[in-house]
Amino acid sequence: MDKVFSRRTALVTGAGLTAGLALPDVARATGRDGVGFTLGAETLDGGEQITAITLGTARIGPIDPASLTTGTFRVHAKATSPIDTGGQDVGYDLDRPVTAARLDARGNIVLELSHGEGQTGGGTLGYLDSKRRNVRLDLAYTITQTAPLRPRHGRPVTFTRFTQGRLVNPEADAFSHHTSRSGMKYRLYSPTAHRGRRPLIVWLHGGGEGASLPDGYYDNETPLRANRGALGFATREAQTIFGGAHVVAPQCTSAWMDDGPRFAPLIHEIIREVQRTRPVDPGRVHVAGCSNGGYMTLKMTTTYPTTFAASVPVCGVVAAREEGGPPLVPDAELAAISTPTWLVASRDDDTVDPQANTVHAHELIPRSELTLYDHVVRNGYRFPGHWSWIYVARNDPSTGGTHLWPWLARQRR
Repeated sequence: MDKVFSRRTALVTGAGLTAGLALPDVARATGRDGVGFTLGAETLDGGEQITAITLGTARIGPIDPASLTTGTFRVHAKATSPIDTGGQDVGYDLDRPVTAARLDARGNIVLELSHGEGQTGGGTLGYLDSKRRNVRLDLAYTITQTAPLRPRHGRPVTFTRFTQGRLVNPEADAFSHHTSRSGMKYRLYSPTAHRGRRPLIVWLHGGGEGASLPDGYYDNETPLRANRGALGFATREAQTIFGGAHVVAPQCTSAWMDDGPRFAPLIHEIIREVQRTRPVDPGRVHVAGCSNGGYMTLKMTTTYPTTFAASVPVCGVVAAREEGGPPLVPDAELAAISTPTWLVASRDDDTVDPQANTVHAHELIPRSELTLYDHVVRNGYRFPGHWSWIYVARNDPSTGGTHLWPWLARQRR
């Protein structure tokens, strides 16, 4: 249910022609007049954006910083969907303003690009309305040099060929790729600075981050790029609070609400697999998720009542999907939940009715906590009311003076 805007790569020349597939790394250039570059990305609260470009210029030696300005290079970005959109335009074709140009510690040129919440033209994801899915966009970046660079030694340099390399998002890249025996894919973060058995946090994504199997699209990427749900638990702040924690993010083959009873054992299999391969404390396995994943979070605690130390359903669904239909999570199952539960939503959520779902679940789940926001606002930017997972990813929810992450860290089964 989460709309965001994506990536992939291509070989690009200074004249702006796409010439084939991208090389895997940054600075593989052909001849003195060619240079490679990487795309630097960050997952913002509203989704991943390309925020910088690094040119592999260290090989030409020290550059006079005075010859490098925001106008030395022009940047153009073209984004297209990797699958049929049914006529919907989800991409873009535009110039990306360069806001700063500098040299990094290795002597490579870094071009910082204009970006921010709600800003179009920098995103790496496109949301397909007909499929209710985000997809990673194919990105082709064109760079044109407008003025020579002056090395401290030697003649001025003008590059005429620019080879696009890989996209680099350090937070997402810290999660390894895996496929369970059932075929469900997942990403896994494991702490390296902490010994002994550590907690495991299971993050279940929203409906917009599942696969689109009829199109052959199953990327195992979108859950880490559409929002900060899983990434938040891998930040330094969270890892300090938990004393190191494993974070696993399964990717559904469709949407969790399509068949929760079938997906629950597949998620449980992934948990067991991580427990076999990583030093996980079986008494500190937590589950959290947003929207579709909020439903699945509750479904996991009703299906496996003794597995989880705590759960955090965010703007989840328990009511019937259509009028007159059966509830997704019946009242009797909600009332029988014994797992410590903290529910989160926003009153202005117009995608999932907070009263009929989150508040209703809170009234039935014994001893559950509830945080109900008026709006979803961060750094002055107002997001759609459905996006209350932003607060969870930032450890904002609190009750009785205790914030969410410390509360989770204290729970034991």
